[in-house]
Amino acid sequence: MQRSFIARNPSVLIFLSLLALFTLVVTVLSEGAGAGFISTSFIKTLGKTLCLCLIAVAMDLIWGYAGILSLGHFAFFGLGGYMIGMWLMYERTRLIVVDSLNQTEIPPTEAEVIEAIGTQIFGVVGSSDFPMIWAFADSLILQLALVVLVPGMLALIFGWLAFRSRVTGVYLSILTQAMTLALALYLFQNDSGLRGNNGLSGLQNLPGVTASQDIVSLWFLWASAFALGAGYFLAAWVVSGKFGSVICGIRDNEARVRFLGYSVEAYKLALFTLTACLAAIAGALYYPQAGIINPAEIAPIASIYLAVWVAIGGRGRLYGAVIGAAFVSLLSTWFTGGQAPDLPMGVYTVKWVDWWLVLLGVSFVLVTLFAPKGIGGLFDLIPTKKGSEE
Repeated sequence: MQRSFIARNPSVLIFLSLLALFTLVVTVLSEGAGAGFISTSFIKTLGKTLCLCLIAVAMDLIWGYAGILSLGHFAFFGLGGYMIGMWLMYERTRLIVVDSLNQTEIPPTEAEVIEAIGTQIFGVVGSSDFPMIWAFADSLILQLALVVLVPGMLALIFGWLAFRSRVTGVYLSILTQAMTLALALYLFQNDSGLRGNNGLSGLQNLPGVTASQDIVSLWFLWASAFALGAGYFLAAWVVSGKFGSVICGIRDNEARVRFLGYSVEAYKLALFTLTACLAAIAGALYYPQAGIINPAEIAPIASIYLAVWVAIGGRGRLYGAVIGAAFVSLLSTWFTGGQAPDLPMGVYTVKWVDWWLVLLGVSFVLVTLFAPKGIGGLFDLIPTKKGSEE
């Protein structure tokens, strides 16, 4: 009798159980629950870290299992944030404008309300007209759909053009990086429709919600944990079946897989699009917790950091990607947040705020040279039941 998916992949159940336990413990100890042991700001940091773990899982799928080093997945992450950010900013501004105009003697018309909203949002770039890209900003349902559709369509079109041309290896990595840079440069322009360098701000304020940030931060923590759990389960299911065997075969010997009759380009395109959608969902949950998004978030360097996280955690194993993203993200917060004490060295004092990126780069080189399996490879040292019996 064929065993169930969970029975064949016990690590998935272990991961989901640990994630649920972590979420429960953090919730109980949070300020929102009344305990006050964990501050609201750190709850937001943990929630954002869970989102980064989700995009790391997506990166591990495309790079660790399919062998495609994409340096553009943070573009999809940022687009997901922009799509939900448009609704958050529009609806919050609308409520403020309507409340203000309702205090006048003559009730405002719908056109006056729209114009006032446009002035509030786009006045910073010298405009008051809504660009076409904001056509559905007043609908939460449609913007949630666009969170997946816009990055998914971009990935589908880009992937179709790249894979049908059989671009592989470092050339594909350069192309994905170029796509990310082009998108970032476009968004920096004031006429992009997304407020240029100013980006979208005030995203932490949920429209119509009177709950305090203590409670809202917990909501986002739960949503981020659920998204990571669902994304991890989906990724594990994808790589455990025939599809996973084919993409691993493509990574190891693409020519042989093509010779066996498989449509290599179709498999690559499907996985590239799927991981782009996972990255977009992660971004849609991340930026409301960050409170702001601007084009600098989509810069190519962010996607390079993502590859470093996965490499340090251990690519080719999903839990390794999660470990790497969580470890580096929290460590980065500690070093760059001024919490790490300076290191006096006689004539020079090391300030970790300035030296963190150097430390990260050196760690990446050392892991690549001496521990290619990353942090996740430490689990290989644990003796199995079979090994212990022998």
